[in-house]
Amino acid sequence: MSEPRPARWIGLDALRGASIMAMILVNNPGSWGAKYQYAPLRHADWHGCTFTDLVFPTFLFCAGVAIVPAFQKKLDHGAPRGAMVAGIARRVLSLVLIGMFLSAFPLLASGNDGWSFAPLWRTRFPGVLQRIGVCYGIAALLYLFASLRTQRLVAALCLLVYWPLITLVPVPGVGAPDLGDAAKTLQGWLDQVVFGEHIWVKGKYDPEGLLSTMPALATCLLGVEAGRVLRRDAATGDKVATLLRLGAIGMALGAVWGWLLPINKYLWTSSYVLWTGGIAACGLGLAVWAFEQRGWTKWARPLQVYGTNALLVFVLSALVGRVVGKLWTVSVDGRDVPLKSWLFGGLEAAVGDLPLASLLFALGWVGGFYVLLAWLYRRGIVWKV
Repeated sequence: MSEPRPARWIGLDALRGASIMAMILVNNPGSWGAKYQYAPLRHADWHGCTFTDLVFPTFLFCAGVAIVPAFQKKLDHGAPRGAMVAGIARRVLSLVLIGMFLSAFPLLASGNDGWSFAPLWRTRFPGVLQRIGVCYGIAALLYLFASLRTQRLVAALCLLVYWPLITLVPVPGVGAPDLGDAAKTLQGWLDQVVFGEHIWVKGKYDPEGLLSTMPALATCLLGVEAGRVLRRDAATGDKVATLLRLGAIGMALGAVWGWLLPINKYLWTSSYVLWTGGIAACGLGLAVWAFEQRGWTKWARPLQVYGTNALLVFVLSALVGRVVGKLWTVSVDGRDVPLKSWLFGGLEAAVGDLPLASLLFALGWVGGFYVLLAWLYRRGIVWKV
């Protein structure tokens, strides 16, 4: 635990806070499925993009934005670039290990009637934090050691090379790739070869798999580009207009590219990168305009509270969700029922509308964690890795 930095980018904190609040909202419904969830609060079935599909790329975009103030301040004070590599490596390793810990907590061990920590050899290897860690690490190293031109070239190549790679390269044992079937994609084949059964959909693919990390890196690098805009145009006040313009261009390119390469979160297609990156850039521009230029800091406070301790609330929500959803049970008519199911059952009976009850349940999670995070915020406590 450490003190937060005195000079923070309020717009960035607000957008990061909004994305993590949305992540808590969509990850903690009363129950899953179309019967219980409003359509925007579910991922697209395959191709397409819902509100829920914007959450992860926006958070990854914010990770890229944060690279600029974090490292540029040190560079401006004469810190050697090489001295920062150890800190980057430590953070990447920490995020990967925390992500794998969350995957392993808890899984039902084969042959047991109770819950236990899953052996490492049964754990899913890829994951959200793992992807954030890898993309952050590569983007940070590029920011420190590569020229601006090289960084932009890497981002462009990630998108342009990925396109023919997943649409033209034959899939071993399958033949021509079929982006409409996860089991017939190059991404799925590579995930199975490298990770075996340690993937999200066994025998098919992982949404945070190896090959799709390439365009995800581009998402992070788009955030770095937005961070440069915030820093470069701070004095002139043009940063909002620049972000909105770049965001609109990204959305337009993503939409047009989507006619040729479907927008797909599971495959993290190049069109999905530009579409979601454009939306994130516009969101950042609006947050900067409202909370930094217009001075509506009172309205930014809840978002800042979440954004300042985003990693902590992500980890805590995952742990608590597994505890109340699997480990903590209550006895109902002689049988053990997970606490979450029991609580939601009562709310469902009181409300009478399944999607509304599920939404209210998720909002309860958002509000409950806000109370904890606000207490930490007032005391300047931030969990960093």
